[in-house]
Amino acid sequence: MNSPALVRSLDAVGSADTASVGGKNASLGEMIANLAEAGIRVPPGFATTADAYWDFLEHNELEERIAGRLESLKQEEISLDRAGRSIRQMIYQAKFPPELEEAIGAAYEALGETAGRQDPAVAVRSSATAEDLPEASFAGQQESFLNVTGREDLLKACRRCFASLFTDRAIAYREKHGFEHMKVALSVGVQLMVRADTAGAGVMFSIDTETGFEDVVLINAAWGLGEAVVGGLVDPDEYMVFKPLLDAGDCCPIIEKELGSKRKRVVYSDGGDSPTRQEATPPELRQRFVLDDEEICRLARWAIAIEDHYGQPMDIEWAKDGETGELLIVQARPETVQSQQQAASLKTYSVRNPGKKLLTGLAIGDGAAAGAARVLTEQVPREAFPEGGILVTTMTDPDWVPIMRRAAAIVTDRGGRTSHAAIVSRELGVPAIVGAGDATSTLEDRQAITVSCAEGDQGAVYQGEADIEVEEADLEDIPATDTLVMLILANPAASLRWWRLPSDGVGLARMEFIINNAIKIHPLALAGYDELEDESLRERIDELTPGWDDKAGFFVDRLARGIARIAASQYPERVVVRLSDFKTNEYAQLVGGEAFEPEEPNPMLGWRGASRYYSEEYRPGFELECRALVMLRDEIGLDNVTVMVPFCRTPAEADRVLEILAEQGVTGDETGTEVYVMCEVPSNVIEAEAFAQRFDGFSIGSNDLTQLVLGIDRDSERLAGLFDESELSVRRMIASVIEQAHARGRPVGLCGQAPSDDPEFARFLVEAGIDSISVSPDSYLAVKRVVAEAEAQRDTREQE
Repeated sequence: MNSPALVRSLDAVGSADTASVGGKNASLGEMIANLAEAGIRVPPGFATTADAYWDFLEHNELEERIAGRLESLKQEEISLDRAGRSIRQMIYQAKFPPELEEAIGAAYEALGETAGRQDPAVAVRSSATAEDLPEASFAGQQESFLNVTGREDLLKACRRCFASLFTDRAIAYREKHGFEHMKVALSVGVQLMVRADTAGAGVMFSIDTETGFEDVVLINAAWGLGEAVVGGLVDPDEYMVFKPLLDAGDCCPIIEKELGSKRKRVVYSDGGDSPTRQEATPPELRQRFVLDDEEICRLARWAIAIEDHYGQPMDIEWAKDGETGELLIVQARPETVQSQQQAASLKTYSVRNPGKKLLTGLAIGDGAAAGAARVLTEQVPREAFPEGGILVTTMTDPDWVPIMRRAAAIVTDRGGRTSHAAIVSRELGVPAIVGAGDATSTLEDRQAITVSCAEGDQGAVYQGEADIEVEEADLEDIPATDTLVMLILANPAASLRWWRLPSDGVGLARMEFIINNAIKIHPLALAGYDELEDESLRERIDELTPGWDDKAGFFVDRLARGIARIAASQYPERVVVRLSDFKTNEYAQLVGGEAFEPEEPNPMLGWRGASRYYSEEYRPGFELECRALVMLRDEIGLDNVTVMVPFCRTPAEADRVLEILAEQGVTGDETGTEVYVMCEVPSNVIEAEAFAQRFDGFSIGSNDLTQLVLGIDRDSERLAGLFDESELSVRRMIASVIEQAHARGRPVGLCGQAPSDDPEFARFLVEAGIDSISVSPDSYLAVKRVVAEAEAQRDTREQE
């Protein structure tokens, strides 16, 4: 009878060997065997088997002793802390069976021969035999050790991996998920170290971790070893890649590219007890992206290949070798949160009457919670943390999980979307804000606060306890309509939240929102940065554009990727992007804006919309908008965008704007880009035929049109009772432009709140033959039902 294998090479195992080498090691072997042709590189290595673990326990007569301690814990005779500590101590003092020690040593020697050096540095990771199942992730429950060199240190690391099967958090996790402790074994994976300490590393998911949007790959990256990202030590770079366009021509569909602060990195230690150490990241590296665009897209392709092979979304760790420049995959496991969410319903949170905004950070989840903050700089016993309290701390690690389970929300100073706090909060369904910077010093212990992740990628902490409303909509009970019902979106950060809504696209995406929130600087201050004489303004711009020497390029890149995220959320449906429509007083509020904007007595009727684009004073700024639109289409690859010109007063003005769009490459026969005009000035209705000869469609801006038809300032509180889109004069204008546009074969849509607030107005639009209605996402379902009813009534009448 053959003796059981104690050690197996990773290239000799696969998914069928989970019971022998655990999910993590089985997955590595699976990728080595099946994904090399896709270009995916995995560092070579070996794994101890479950048989090796059981031999280790038997050799030291530990099985009954461990089971006894666990039984005492079950009977509440001893605490979790005492049970775990005593079991780990037993394992630390145990000796390896000679056969196992020899097998590990021989495998390590063979790995050195592969690497071409004696005693190579290796990564030593734990892999439980029940680990990484789709229904329960053991990620983070056991230990890993990096930069281990020499046979003795390797054996010590293996012993510590065995012991980590009985950390307090691991014991508690198995109890919760129903795994029998003495039926779970521990395999140790040993791989050649990737010299990421001199380059970078990180984590990627083949699904959006916050919304479950399946068409993106999310990548986090930091300098140095990957522990900085996984452990939440840093705010990493964040990249998002749109899957459907990855292999479409020469485009590189990166729809988000955020520079992280990356203040620390983990590198090899020069000596001492620990093989790795933390250090401050050099300033010049903090100002640089860890990966270039080609590397980002290559990793995204690998993520897709891995996802396709396993048939499910994946959570993947990658590293870049600073000596060879190679990218490698060091771990892959199933994603266990968003991939299991039910898509039949959509739950939305709204925060009403919030207090002063105290902090912002990355939003994890889309929920909200209010309560008393517990500001902790170190752990407390689980029982000392109040159920429903809001945990505020510097960062978390797996030992914090018992406290996190009791929290209504979590706020951390440090960490990114793939940090421990982010991953665990998703599993727990708890809203969290990570990377808030100085939460532990800004917030006071037991202070009443509200944590909101319901406003997009950026979460906010508000003073006091606000009102939180929760609505759940059944997405399987939505009627079909001939009239398109589209969305109004402005915030790229929130756009992916609505991907499950079966909308007909986006009828209005506001470019100025992206400029105001993602760029913050006046376009002319960036276009003419080199000529700026105000040194303090130049310093402020430098602060807002880290890593960008080309300030105009910063504007173009940020605007293009902001639009891209909205366009990707609805792809391939049409997304209508309105060119910037700031008023002069709003432009003046941007950084550097006062130097470029005149003071106007009535900005609402002043230098806005089309009149800015062809003026010599603003044209350099408008050309940046045009460059962003060209980048969006030609470099990122999103061709589902229609451009819309706002506040275009005359046909002659339209001609001048269209000429510039063509000159800048936004439009032309070869581009396929259509251009709509906003119908918001009475002249757009009166000369609808002339505008229809120039534009591909109309979009009625009901607020401005009502304002100018009725002669009412839409912001006037005194006249608010008179401002009504359903007034006969306004409805006649709307009906007229629809009739004239249709006569020229041009579609007409309407963007505004009126159909959401007034079902009768929505019915009027259907009767008038409107082609599309665009509403805010939270009004979509109600308007869709009203439109369906109106169409049914119209059809019944026509049949009678």
